Amino acid sequence: MKFKILLIGAILAWQAGYTQTGPSPGPATSQKDINVKTIKAWYSAFEKKDWNSMQQILADGFTFSSPLDDHIDIKAFKERCWPNAYKIKRVDVDKFIINGDLAVVISNGWTTEGKLFRNSDYFKLKNGKISAFECFFGPGVNYPNSGK
Repeated sequence: MKFKILLIGAILAWQAGYTQTGPSPGPATSQKDINVKTIKAWYSAFEKKDWNSMQQILADGFTFSSPLDDHIDIKAFKERCWPNAYKIKRVDVDKFIINGDLAVVISNGWTTEGKLFRNSDYFKLKNGKISAFECFFGPGVNYPNSGK
């Protein structure tokens, strides 16, 4: 029960801060705060279609995995996956769990055509940057490139 209360509190706190912007992290900012900011920037880059912002949060050696991709590098990610940004209108975080340099996010996304897609995302971070990202979605899901 305590875990559930803490989880709900963390999710609500994160969602409340999702649309807020503030000064860049200072010396008193914790690694957790930096990691949360980086993950928020991931979704923001997709919503804004801003590859330059995305590049800044990806660590050297970044890999992307999904049911369609197995640990592809930044170059392949940009070529194969980034074009989906132009089909994404917004992403609403439903659940957010962070433990050190690992995070799980469950989100509802909306395409530019108004279709819903739902993802479970797993982040690995290193020094405030995303070193690995795994996206989980199933068959029949209205992912932006599925054409459904």
